Amino acid sequence: MSSSSQANPLGLAEFNTADPERLRPLLTECLAVRRWVDAVLAGRPYPDHRALLDAADAAAPLLPDEIRGAMKAHPRIGARVRTASWSAAEQSGVDDETAESFRAANLEYERRFGHVYLVCASGRDGAELLADLRARLANEPGTELAVAGRELIEIARLRLGKAVRPMSEGAEA
Repeated sequence: MSSSSQANPLGLAEFNTADPERLRPLLTECLAVRRWVDAVLAGRPYPDHRALLDAADAAAPLLPDEIRGAMKAHPRIGARVRTASWSAAEQSGVDDETAESFRAANLEYERRFGHVYLVCASGRDGAELLADLRARLANEPGTELAVAGRELIEIARLRLGKAVRPMSEGAEA
């Protein structure tokens, strides 16, 4: 999602009535899975913010190809994200010292599973995320792909909640 979309979230009423093609890029920034985007759009109008967030869960579980495709839009945990993006804010708990440990752990993870380590990092510190990565190295590849899919849905729900504000916030009627 662009930094202007992060700074200026839509109100729920606006989200409910906006042209679907205007919303598609915003939703794709939340989760780059067409089926998920279509499901969230199809559920409109939402009576409240909770119903919108619950819609983020509606397309779960994600299919293996959807997970692999969506992961391409995510930087490695611990990598320095140089743009104003969701990922930069979500990974703010990873400091320089932890980032160095992540480089080695990410390489091991990627050799094992063939994709980046994906986790909902918001509100978690680097040590906790590194411990999670190391624990997940014990998973079988199919299990780990499913875990990554659940993490993608959690990230999408978090981002959607930030992209669309509840009706009680702002001047909506």
